[in-house]
Amino acid sequence: MTVVNYANFESEVANAGCLAVVDFWADWCGPCKMLSPIIDELEQQYPDVKFCKVNVDEEQALAREFNVASIPTVLFIKDKMIVNASVGYREKADLAAIIDFYKDRTDYGHMPEQK
Repeated sequence: MTVVNYANFESEVANAGCLAVVDFWADWCGPCKMLSPIIDELEQQYPDVKFCKVNVDEEQALAREFNVASIPTVLFIKDKMIVNASVGYREKADLAAIIDFYKDRTDYGHMPEQK
């Protein structure tokens, strides 16, 4: 898992050349701790997707730039665009569905509502 900060965001995420999943989190956040192993599992499941973490306490400017008001927030970024965002704890299947929808797309229409 790549740790992202303001200095390396462009090279690690914006220019990743694939879908990037960016987890904004903090040490003190209970839901973040619950989500972390799920993100780790997804990273193993999707070797063609870039997974990154941003500690919001250490990277407040980056969190502000992306309007992260609640954590965990997971941004799905492709071709320098946020194509989807997830706020709060989500089940692995929900996050996998978002990854599956966007990882190979070249158009970024809205993902259908999950039921």
